Amino acid sequence: MSKLFIVPTPIGNLEDITSRGINILKNSAFILAEDTRTSGILLNHFGIKTKMYSYHAHNEHKIIDKIISELKINDFAALISDAGTPGISDPGFLLIRKCIEENIEVITLPGPTAFVPALVNSGLPCDRFYFEGFLPQKKGRQTRLKKIAEMDQTIVLYESPYRILKTLKQLSEHIPLDRKISISREISKKFEETIRGTLEELINIFEDKKTKGEFVMIIEGNNNKK
Repeated sequence: MSKLFIVPTPIGNLEDITSRGINILKNSAFILAEDTRTSGILLNHFGIKTKMYSYHAHNEHKIIDKIISELKINDFAALISDAGTPGISDPGFLLIRKCIEENIEVITLPGPTAFVPALVNSGLPCDRFYFEGFLPQKKGRQTRLKKIAEMDQTIVLYESPYRILKTLKQLSEHIPLDRKISISREISKKFEETIRGTLEELINIFEDKKTKGEFVMIIEGNNNKK
């Protein structure tokens, strides 16, 4: 039976990939990569010569049938994203679903994903949490923020450096300013940073702070929910 391996790739430090992941990438018939230029840095670092094909949000619908055909005539191939685990706020779901429908075995390796270290590092409860990922930029954004304000479990958001302050201020329209929040960026990289405090404190900090990198925001749940 043909197989598709889902291989998580480092979100920062290249050494975070597993030995198993490297071996699969070296021996795959081909690698599906979100951005071949970005993934090329990782593959070159580990001397991986396997051919890559582009597989991303803008072409996945068009090429999925061709990929399935290629998988069926090879033992196994691999899917990677720019960083982290494919399918978690990255392309992957459509192909995985199609493979299951076509009786192609899907094997997902454990490995890097940004929200897990950020959640554990936040100091907020990790036993129950809600993963929101990226909020809608326009339509539906306020609806999601209102829903988040009502949740009693810890909430996980992804946010870009261009919208981090905007999101904090929008949150203040729905949740108390003393709600605890932790924001992590550049996880596993040289300038890794986690800032913890109340919503009010973080708004004040980010009003005067230059922001770079991708952010993971961890929000304390609504402890007053009846």
